[in-house]
Amino acid sequence: MVFLRFLSTALLVANVILFIYSLYTILIALFSLRPSKDRRNTLLKAHHNMPQKQHRFAILIAARNEGAVIGNLIESLRHQQYPAHLYDVIVVPNNCTDNTKIVAAQAGARILTCRQAVRSKGDVLSQVLPEISQRKMGYDAICVIDADNLVHPGFLGAMNDALLGGATVAQGYRDSKNPHDSAISGSYSIYFWLLNRFYNRSRHNAGLSTPIGGSGFMIQTALVRKMADMHFATLTEDLELTILCHLAGEKVAWVPKAIVYDEQPLTFRQSWKQRSRWSSGMYQIGALYTRPILKKAWQDRRLRGLDLIALYMSAHMQVLWFATMVINALTGLLQLLNNRTTPAIMMQQTAYFLLVTWLSVTGVAILTILLERKLRIGIVQGMLFFWLFIMSWLPINLCCLFHRTSSWEQIKHERSIRLHDLPS
Repeated sequence: MVFLRFLSTALLVANVILFIYSLYTILIALFSLRPSKDRRNTLLKAHHNMPQKQHRFAILIAARNEGAVIGNLIESLRHQQYPAHLYDVIVVPNNCTDNTKIVAAQAGARILTCRQAVRSKGDVLSQVLPEISQRKMGYDAICVIDADNLVHPGFLGAMNDALLGGATVAQGYRDSKNPHDSAISGSYSIYFWLLNRFYNRSRHNAGLSTPIGGSGFMIQTALVRKMADMHFATLTEDLELTILCHLAGEKVAWVPKAIVYDEQPLTFRQSWKQRSRWSSGMYQIGALYTRPILKKAWQDRRLRGLDLIALYMSAHMQVLWFATMVINALTGLLQLLNNRTTPAIMMQQTAYFLLVTWLSVTGVAILTILLERKLRIGIVQGMLFFWLFIMSWLPINLCCLFHRTSSWEQIKHERSIRLHDLPS
């Protein structure tokens, strides 16, 4: 049949594309097995007799109805192992209907107000980053933290070391403060641990730019001034900032000792809403930045920026993978109608596919948990659910391909956890 041959050809092309993409992803991930170089130690060996500068930081927190959690965040920031006079906590309440502003002010934060309408966190960063990066403010760098986070006491010290090592922008380690609350929060935690290990660490070791993860990152004020026209146009301002830094000639460093603990969603509905925003942002970035990245790669005669395209093309690759499953199903149906196969064989093939993918995904989850030393009894539910969590990306990316989320919706945070409550 002509249609069957067409399906076979389409399947072959799709599988070749997926194979190349998967091979590249695996090869990059293998760099995570190499020991990471500590740029700070290298600097100290070269300049062991020189006094080490301590930079002045602004810690920026965009907050929307975060009264239940922001006090604990500011408390964790007040316990930094860093001179108190060298950092300020700046909270930017936006669209709040609760007591976020009062709680933040009582905890000792400086309150800053956006002058223009705010629809997303990107709008906050677009307005506030240039303002507090002015020389007269006296800050060397800005750290951006989400309002529901907690911050490890060594965070600023590690970011200061990164600055001393020559970093102009850096991403810290994004951990979880509630990995054992539910199967969803456990799956999220494993997902971020996986990103830390196989995306951030591997790209750092490979000499590539680490993707900014939304919270726990640092950027020099001089770099913000250099990118004077900085503006965030997508729902994924973190990856967008990574790309803007690349286009400005800067690489994002990886600082695993700068740890933030993020609150993960508890329900699948919250997860779907959040990941739909992420996927929509990936498609927005693809439309806006693919051409500038390719242009820079051509001008510089360097392929490093193509890795950024590979990062946001993950949404497209998952849709392509879904297409191969549809093609396989249609091929099987046509073969069944032409007596070239049997229902029993089709069911056997389906069961084999489900078993192989479950074993593969669960195996990666277990490997991640072991490598990151996060094995606790409470994470088992997240580990067992992780396959469904990963597979649910397929319908999310497919839906967002045709109907994208156009606005930022808040994920309610109310887990009032303090730093000393975190599992050790």
